[in-house]
Amino acid sequence: MSDQNLSLSSYYRGWDVYQQHLVKMIGSLSMEQLGLRAAPHMWSVGMVATHIVATRVGWFHYWMGEGGPEIAALGAWDDSMEPLRPASELVAGLESSWQVIWSALERWKTEDLAQTFADPHRRPDRPALSRQWIIWHVLEHDMHHGGEISLALGMHGVPAIDL
Repeated sequence: MSDQNLSLSSYYRGWDVYQQHLVKMIGSLSMEQLGLRAAPHMWSVGMVATHIVATRVGWFHYWMGEGGPEIAALGAWDDSMEPLRPASELVAGLESSWQVIWSALERWKTEDLAQTFADPHRRPDRPALSRQWIIWHVLEHDMHHGGEISLALGMHGVPAIDL
């Protein structure tokens, strides 16, 4: 089989494992632990998890059109007026947003990486971005904020993501 026929999920193996670790860790937290912060001015663990979900939806659904209308509501989770969500709801959001990502990676091929997408908010200063850029951005965003969650939890003596 040529590289052109491989699904992108072949290239992004490991992200699925990270997702499982993230879900396991978030799912084990109490509301009190979800409220922990690395510093008073920083987002809580729960807010960071909420941001991960909303960002995934923003890029995969709003920018690239993946997932149906049921996923769109998760994109609003990043609004500052949203309440702190319990672990079960955060896990459901992580799993739903992940399903959108993984099903797209299973379907897309190497040649699909070059496709570009215009800013859905039509901001004139934002150039079209390639699928390759968007996937990489969401992957590094997941890792960055997962590390932020781990740091905040560790500072309070709570076990972090078990890698």
